[in-house]
Amino acid sequence: MDLQRLKANLALRLFAWRYIPVIGFCAPVIEQMDARALRIRIPLGWRTRNHLGSMYFGALATGADLVGGLLVMEKGRARRKKVHFAFKDVQGEFLKRPEGDVQFDCAAGELIDAMIDESLASGQRINRPIQVVATCPSRNGDEAMARFVLTLSIKAS
Repeated sequence: MDLQRLKANLALRLFAWRYIPVIGFCAPVIEQMDARALRIRIPLGWRTRNHLGSMYFGALATGADLVGGLLVMEKGRARRKKVHFAFKDVQGEFLKRPEGDVQFDCAAGELIDAMIDESLASGQRINRPIQVVATCPSRNGDEAMARFVLTLSIKAS
C-alpha cells in the first residue's frame, strides 16, 4: 500500500470512529483514489453479514454513502475549500447476493468538480445524481451486485 493510501485509510478510521461509528464498525478500506474515482472495500465478516451469509443491506448502503462522500471530501481538501454536502435521496438496485468482500466504485470526480465550481460561482447549493456500483470480485469478478444512485447536494465556499 502506498503512503498516500496508508494516510488516507488512517484518516478514514479516525474520522469514522469520531463522527460516524457505524462506518468504522464496517471496517472499510480505501483501495484506489485519484482525481476521477474512488474505490473502497468492505470486508464480509460477522459485522457485515446477514442471516443468509451475504452482505447486509445496511453495510451495502454504508459503502455507497461512504465512497461518494469520501470523493467529495477529498475534492474539497485538494482545493482547500469548505464543501458542505449531504445525500438528499438514494435509489438502490440489488441484483445479486454479495457473498464475499464488496468493492464500491464511484467515478463521479469530474461531476463533483463541476458541482463545486458551479456552487462557488453561484453561491448556491447544487444537486446532482452520482452513481455507485458494488461488486464482489472474489466471487463474481466485475459483475455488479448492486447499483446505487445518490442525489448529492453540495454547497462550497
